[in-house]
Amino acid sequence: MITNFIIFVVTNYNKMAMSLFSDNIRNLRVQQKISQEKLAVSLGITRGRYVKYEDGTSEAPYEILKKIAHYYHISIDLLLSVDVRKIPVDDLLQLENNRLVLPITVDKKGDNFIEVVTQKVKAGYLNGYADPEYIESLQQISLPFLGSGKHRGFPVEGDSMPPHEDGSIIVGRYIEKLGEVMDGKTYILITKSEGMVYKRLNKNKKNILVLESDNIYYPPYEVKASDILEIWEYECNIGRSDRKQEISEAASVKDMFLELKREINDLKIKH
Repeated sequence: MITNFIIFVVTNYNKMAMSLFSDNIRNLRVQQKISQEKLAVSLGITRGRYVKYEDGTSEAPYEILKKIAHYYHISIDLLLSVDVRKIPVDDLLQLENNRLVLPITVDKKGDNFIEVVTQKVKAGYLNGYADPEYIESLQQISLPFLGSGKHRGFPVEGDSMPPHEDGSIIVGRYIEKLGEVMDGKTYILITKSEGMVYKRLNKNKKNILVLESDNIYYPPYEVKASDILEIWEYECNIGRSDRKQEISEAASVKDMFLELKREINDLKIKH
């Protein structure tokens, strides 16, 4: 197996990607009404060197790519692979570090592996999520049936999200835009305050997400978008249980309590 690290982008990009990158940094600069001289000073390089990146006669090294990405608050992969004029840049989720650095592992063909954060190494993920060496140390699997996107596996802990059992693995797809979060769907969130959680999300307020457990004994709570480090949308579950009857009974109990809650709310409205 050959393991390579990329930052959601192949660094040795071809001429087409290079041309797109040149167009993107030119369009972003013009859009924000910044002179080449001012931008070059911010990047710590001469204007002459910057001009070569913008006209496509020279490839920008990784350190410069990273500085430009930080300057415009946009990920490197978008700068190299997408016409930024066609995306709502202002709607991109403002995440710390990982929008600019998302280490992933690939096989000989360049296909993405799914890194699995086991219970044993879970505590270290908050410190290592942006560290290529830490990501390389994680166990790796491949699930061909998954669609496009970057996927990662996370452990389920506790009983807040039935029928997923304690110890099973949730595979999630990386979310970069807050606008991709759909009300009522489940996600793995990595946050500064709560750590790693798996919850059902709702965007009831601006820049605030409401996290809900499927187990009604756990009350919902709010998390600010600025507190979020990563969001991964649920794709599949890897577990060992096939206890259909218990899952069915749990769902029945949940429905009963939800119906009771609705009846209580109706009574409050009437009175």
